[in-house]
Amino acid sequence: MRRVLAIALAGASLGGCSSMSWDMFKSAPPTVQVRLESNPPGADATTSLGPGCKTPCSVSIPAPDAPFTVAFALPKYQPASVPVNVIKNPGDFTTPASVTTDPNPVFAELQPATPPKPVRKPHRPKKPKPAATAAAPADAAPATGSPFPDPNAGKR
Repeated sequence: MRRVLAIALAGASLGGCSSMSWDMFKSAPPTVQVRLESNPPGADATTSLGPGCKTPCSVSIPAPDAPFTVAFALPKYQPASVPVNVIKNPGDFTTPASVTTDPNPVFAELQPATPPKPVRKPHRPKKPKPAATAAAPADAAPATGSPFPDPNAGKR
């Protein structure tokens, strides 16, 4: 009877193995937490891998195999893009494998967009001021530019 019971249990366990997949032993792909910051804050930050948020924030992304970029956009500021390197540590018997990013946090200094130059009005020359037309006294110097009276004025 014991043999029958052992054979039945072995058959049931082997039958369960046929429906079992090796995928259940694989762990979920590792994720990386990336902090996104900008100055000024409030920019829309989007990774080239898809996830994004409004700064300051953090996104969780599947561990990438290659470098990626983070694009920052904010109205009235020039857009910015920051490259991010992926650093994989394979681990060993005492430490598990890990994936990190450099830089973390990813920071962008956004520059104000240059406003359009104002349209300048054409320059008009200034009007000359009218000269004072006061009557000159008779014994005053002639308008020759000399402050002294003309010595030949009385000899004619």
